[in-house]
Amino acid sequence: MKDNQFNQQLGGNEMPRFGGPGTMFRLPDSDISNDIDIGIIGVPLDIGASNRSGTRFGPRAVRSESVLVRPYGMYTKAAPFDSFQVADIGDVAINTFNLAESIRIIEAHYDRVMACNIKPVTVGGDHTISLPILRALHKKHGKMALVHVDAHADINDAMFGEKECHGTIFRRAIEEGLVDPARMIQIGQRATGYSSDDFQWAIDRGVRVVQAEECWLKSLAPLMTVVREIIGEELPTYLTFDIDGIDPAYAPGTGTPEPAGLTTPQALEIIRGMYGTNLIGADLVEVSPPYDTSGNTSLLAANLIFEMLCSFPGCVRR
Repeated sequence: MKDNQFNQQLGGNEMPRFGGPGTMFRLPDSDISNDIDIGIIGVPLDIGASNRSGTRFGPRAVRSESVLVRPYGMYTKAAPFDSFQVADIGDVAINTFNLAESIRIIEAHYDRVMACNIKPVTVGGDHTISLPILRALHKKHGKMALVHVDAHADINDAMFGEKECHGTIFRRAIEEGLVDPARMIQIGQRATGYSSDDFQWAIDRGVRVVQAEECWLKSLAPLMTVVREIIGEELPTYLTFDIDGIDPAYAPGTGTPEPAGLTTPQALEIIRGMYGTNLIGADLVEVSPPYDTSGNTSLLAANLIFEMLCSFPGCVRR
């Protein structure tokens, strides 16, 4: 916003948190517009998932729990709503019966977002959505660095004969030249697989894979220092965060849970550690509310999205 009159949340002392608008953080909603710096977008897709469904309800549930998130980071001293014009710019109208058509629709939607120079922060939806988003961002920014938090590497060549679904997207992103594998870091991969190639394909192409065992019982702040050194300060960088990267003790509401994952403090360290990179977009995916009976997974997701806003370049600290 050019006149520095930024959107602000509707506060809990102005309207009870169980009332008011259903937008993310109770921010104003908006059309796609040149006046928006960061747009929060829902992509309610789950037909690309291979196990539990339900992530189509993720954006709505995360928005609902976001009423508990306040506008100022008490530790980081970050104030994103005093730094950027942020708005909820709604959901992508996917074709719930056709995955390939939905992927096309998502890419076209983000083409319009890119045309307005909006930095997208996306709420999923299954992880398939990251591929068309990366395709749209690549048209504007070229080859990007990527930080990918996930229990799984998502580098299968195909699943049930399909080349594009939630378990294949980062193989496609590397093959299509959307991301630079030498500037790509995967964090939190773990558990069982079918063969070493489940992780090795990416490693062989220069991706830094930090398995969950390397993260156990330690702060990840030193790791993020290394990540920033790998990426640098100028290369356009995208953050994609699958909620199943976090241990299901903290985030049970997801489609493909795996034991012995990251902790909630480690998740915060990763996202906060992105500050200092040239972050140009981010997503939080795979929240499945039917498996989130307490709402804790959606609440955690909302807080992680706030931390993403705080990690964009130019976010003031005060």
